Amino acid sequence: MEMGIQKEHGDWAEDQAEAFLRQKGLEVLERNWRYKRAEVDIIAREGDILVFVEVKMKSGVSFGRPEEVVDTRKQQLLIDAAMAYMRSVGHEWEIRFDIIGIVGGPTTDFTLTHIRDAFFPGIGYGGV
Repeated sequence: MEMGIQKEHGDWAEDQAEAFLRQKGLEVLERNWRYKRAEVDIIAREGDILVFVEVKMKSGVSFGRPEEVVDTRKQQLLIDAAMAYMRSVGHEWEIRFDIIGIVGGPTTDFTLTHIRDAFFPGIGYGGV
């Protein structure tokens, strides 16, 4: 997929994920927050819980579901970024890592899957 189109589709997927989270009552604090080599797609708050959300999109599931590509290396980058974000805002209590997988696209029907507590520091996601 051409880089410009890939970015457009990625932005679209993050827009869908953000709208979904807001509908569920989460407050979106940041999008595309960067720390070294890591980028957290969405940082939100649900009550006192900071939620770090990775958004993945695929046009179909022939080669697996989008959430399955969040491997242990990607998880570790997200954990490192989450710790840096927590230090930067002085957050010292509960956190959660979620994955939102979107199958479909901006010009087709799509389904959105939200996996709460997809992984925790030191414990890999069971689907990988």
